[in-house]
Amino acid sequence: MREGISENEGNTEGNFGNNEEEDTEAVALTDIRRDRNARESLRWIEEMIRAMQRTRGGGGSGAATWGEVGPGFEVEAQFVAPSLALRSSAFRASWLARGESSGSSSAVAEAEGSGKEKCDRDAHNKRAKVYSCSNDSHYAAVMSSDVGDSTSSADRDLGLTQSSSISSNNEICYHNFMWNNNSDENPLDSSGGRDGGDDSVISNSEDLDVRMDLTDDLLHMVFSFLDHMNLCRAAMVCRQWQAASAHEDFWRCLDFENRNISVEQFEDMSRRYPNATEVNIYGAPSIHLLVMKAVSSLRNLESLTLGKGQLGDPFFHALGDCSMLKNLNVNDATLGNGIQEIPINHDRLCHLQLTKCRVMRISVRCPQLETLSLKRSNMAQAVLNCPLLHLLDIGSCHKLTDAAIRSAAISCPQLASLDMSNCSCVSDETLREISHTCANLHILNASYCPNISLESVRLPMLTILKLHSCEGITSASMSAIAHSSLLEVLELDNCSLLTSVSLDLPRLQNIRLVHCRKFADLNLRSIMLSSIMVSNCPALHRINITSNSLQKLALQKQENLATLALQCQSLQEMDLTDCESLTNSICDVFSDGGGCPKLKSLVLDNCESLTAVRFRSTSLVSLSLVGCHAITALDLACPSLELVCLDGCDHLEKASFCPVALRLLNLGICPKLNMLSIEAPFMVSLELKGCGVLSEATINCPLLTSLDASFCSQLKDGCLSATTASCPLIGSLILMSCPSVGSDGLFSLRRLPHLTVLDLSYTFLMNLEPVFDSCLQLKVLKLQACKYLTDTSLEPLYKDGALPALQELDLSYGTLCQSAIEELLACCRHLTHLSLNGCANMHDLNWGCSGVQIYEFPSKFSSAALFSDENLPVSTEQPNRLLQNLNCVGCPNIRKVAIPPVARCLLLSSLNLSLSSNLKEVDVVCFNLCYLNLSNCCSLEILKLECPRLTSLFLQVWAILTFNEFLDLVIVCAYPYHNSRVKGQKEHFSTKLDNVGLTLSK
Repeated sequence: MREGISENEGNTEGNFGNNEEEDTEAVALTDIRRDRNARESLRWIEEMIRAMQRTRGGGGSGAATWGEVGPGFEVEAQFVAPSLALRSSAFRASWLARGESSGSSSAVAEAEGSGKEKCDRDAHNKRAKVYSCSNDSHYAAVMSSDVGDSTSSADRDLGLTQSSSISSNNEICYHNFMWNNNSDENPLDSSGGRDGGDDSVISNSEDLDVRMDLTDDLLHMVFSFLDHMNLCRAAMVCRQWQAASAHEDFWRCLDFENRNISVEQFEDMSRRYPNATEVNIYGAPSIHLLVMKAVSSLRNLESLTLGKGQLGDPFFHALGDCSMLKNLNVNDATLGNGIQEIPINHDRLCHLQLTKCRVMRISVRCPQLETLSLKRSNMAQAVLNCPLLHLLDIGSCHKLTDAAIRSAAISCPQLASLDMSNCSCVSDETLREISHTCANLHILNASYCPNISLESVRLPMLTILKLHSCEGITSASMSAIAHSSLLEVLELDNCSLLTSVSLDLPRLQNIRLVHCRKFADLNLRSIMLSSIMVSNCPALHRINITSNSLQKLALQKQENLATLALQCQSLQEMDLTDCESLTNSICDVFSDGGGCPKLKSLVLDNCESLTAVRFRSTSLVSLSLVGCHAITALDLACPSLELVCLDGCDHLEKASFCPVALRLLNLGICPKLNMLSIEAPFMVSLELKGCGVLSEATINCPLLTSLDASFCSQLKDGCLSATTASCPLIGSLILMSCPSVGSDGLFSLRRLPHLTVLDLSYTFLMNLEPVFDSCLQLKVLKLQACKYLTDTSLEPLYKDGALPALQELDLSYGTLCQSAIEELLACCRHLTHLSLNGCANMHDLNWGCSGVQIYEFPSKFSSAALFSDENLPVSTEQPNRLLQNLNCVGCPNIRKVAIPPVARCLLLSSLNLSLSSNLKEVDVVCFNLCYLNLSNCCSLEILKLECPRLTSLFLQVWAILTFNEFLDLVIVCAYPYHNSRVKGQKEHFSTKLDNVGLTLSK
């Protein structure tokens, strides 16, 4: 590196050499140096990396160490040796020399002289320079660093990237400098090594030099959002960020929770930030020594958190010296030696928490103390002298006696919140003493106190009362609770002896009654009641609630609930799922005038005692009667009803929906429905599929577009005529298996000008004239298994041009003869989908005939030309068929299928001939055929396919062809116009299957 630098210094002097008399020679020397620098750039990169590795490995003179970044952290950064800076300066000078036609030596000297000054200025302001060579997409990522006097500002122009990692909890190191350039060319050469104008080079360099300044105030504002770890990471960026991140405003709180910090480190932190106000050493080792250092050195300490260790008696005596302390939190610690009395005396302490602490006795004298928590501590006695205390938590202090609890509570006359949960020895006498002394008590938690019954206890200011699992609470206790007129929250979970609750509390907002085994009667009256939780009360049979604020009520799984009275003016959602004892009288509660005028959602799922449901409600929007098997009659007059669920109402016989706002209705799950009346001005879809006994139906739905009456065997012509008169917009009508529908009903279809889909499958129709005359816009006609249709029934289709818009025709399982089918296929060229499944009278499907122009195909096609429209045959004598899908599944007598080019089936894409057991020959020439199903065609002997676009071929249970014949078939499908060329290439058939997907079995 030293030899290279010496040579480079010579080059640098040559680069900046000035000869004003010979400009041409200077330009030539500049070009030579530029080319030489371009060739040597990669070599210098490699030497630089090796030098850095040596420096990093041996800790040589090239390594520099930054100062301390943040509290408790030191950052070590390894820098490039000064020789690299010299090389960088020469490299930049060589690049800049190309843009100077005159090569002024004075300018060069000025630039060299101001290098150090510029470096110091940029190091202070931290302006990041970014160069981007757009021609070859080279980007130089610039990182400012704290460098020595030998380093120039050109170092920031090098493409260096820097990565960092945290080596431990207390150290963060910089490492792994890399040159970010993968090209042999000069990364700062915007012309990419090509000849170009020097002026453009200088202009580009000026445009690509971007400076970004961050003032100290702005940086301080940004850093205020960072935690300590991110502050330490930010300190590694530069000297300015290091100074900004160490500002004492960010280190007011010293958080060492669960950190392995030594006493020396903590003492150093305390000296560095003497104005810290919060310290957290919970879980740190030697907490007694650490907290003594904190108390003695941090005079502005306001909050102290510690725990998981032992605190000696000297700490509590020294606590008074920390005059600014307001918050002390000790958790899971042993106080003193565990058997002595611990005094806590402090004049300004406001909040004290001693949770899970092991101590025999404690004495607290804090005149300013407001909150005290001794939760889960095992002390036997607590002496309190805290006149301003308003919150006391002694929950789960099992060793505190009844007398100790009484003494501690009554010594705090300003007490407003008391938690004595899990103090099993508390008695009613203690509560009476507390109620007399603490007149301002608002919150009381006496859960899991089995000895209290609230007898003669009066707490008039109480707002929150929690009595979970209090075995002494009975119905008599409600008289004491009733005197708490300000009560807002009442919780009575697991009160096993409670049988009834009757309260009239004007401010009550929330009540809980969960797992009360003997609870049977609930009577609540409160205009502000907004939440009721009643669950798993198996004996509950009567509820009476009056409230103006209750909006949602859930009484699920109350199996014995039989009587429900509600006066809830704001109630919107009601859930009575699995309330099996509810009777029909519940309908009056939720109808207009029943006390819930704003009810929108009602759930009565699995209420199996309901038999006749009748609702008259102008507000009801959603109704669910899922699983109500006993309902036989349903009468809904709810003009706002948009959703009704009747799944499982399989005994429903009569249903009336007049009026409703339903858009969709499915009654197909009601097989016993025989009478139906619907008045729904917004309904668009009605499904009656499976209503086999439906004989009377009045449907008045002016917007109805889809009606499915499949298997409605009792539906007659009169009902169909009335429906078509009141529902003129029907576009899809399914009358499959409606044998009672005849010609009179079909003639009424002329009232449906928008009818496009008609299904008359499995009917006894003999004449289709009403359909041909009435349904002029019909697109889909299904006539499956219409066995009474004669051979002439479809003549209007292929002779008179009836139903000109028809696209899909299904004649499956019919009795049409071969000639009728042939004429239909020959004349109805506008059909796109045709189904002839199971037609026993069809023997052949041969679309080849004489008198039609034969198509001539080119003898040879390239694989690319196969799919070109230029090679498709063209004829002008017959119109093309629009057929796309042809199904002939299970035709037992069909023997031959021939679709030659003269058939003009240019759009046919799917052909299904499966289950045709007597089919022997298939000869298909179709350019767009993609799907062919020949499954279970056991008699097939001849198969000729010229289908270049075939992608799916099904041949299940097809054992007639030998393997070699099958290979011939595959090759013909893949290369239909190259048979002679590929006959001898069967061994490569696996590579030719890419164009066809096969499903083979047996």
